[in-house]
Amino acid sequence: MTPAWIVCAWPPVLWQVDETAPLHLVHLGTRVLRFGNDEGPLIGQTLWGETSAEPVAGVAWDWVEVQDGVVAMADPLGVVTNLKLLDVRGVALSDFQVAVHLNGLVHSLPWQTEVQRAIHHLND
Repeated sequence: MTPAWIVCAWPPVLWQVDETAPLHLVHLGTRVLRFGNDEGPLIGQTLWGETSAEPVAGVAWDWVEVQDGVVAMADPLGVVTNLKLLDVRGVALSDFQVAVHLNGLVHSLPWQTEVQRAIHHLND
């Protein structure tokens, strides 16, 4: 899998949140790790990107398994991206506004299904 945090090194993509067509992100990969010893919870990163056109936008974040088969974002404020979010006037959004939009974007993705699939493959 491409390292999830590499998305920060991708060329920046301007995204005008209220005017631009929605992003069509696809699952690019999920990494599964065991925290601590063999008894620790599963943790990892997941990477999503838009591969339909140039420039390519991407987002990544850490996740944790909170109980068998139930995964959650490890840090909702820890989403990394190469997106530069702008308002309708083209002004950069505040950090708080960016966090709200990125969390909405993550919420709209079927990421938990992809993480659960990766966990299942780990156990095969």
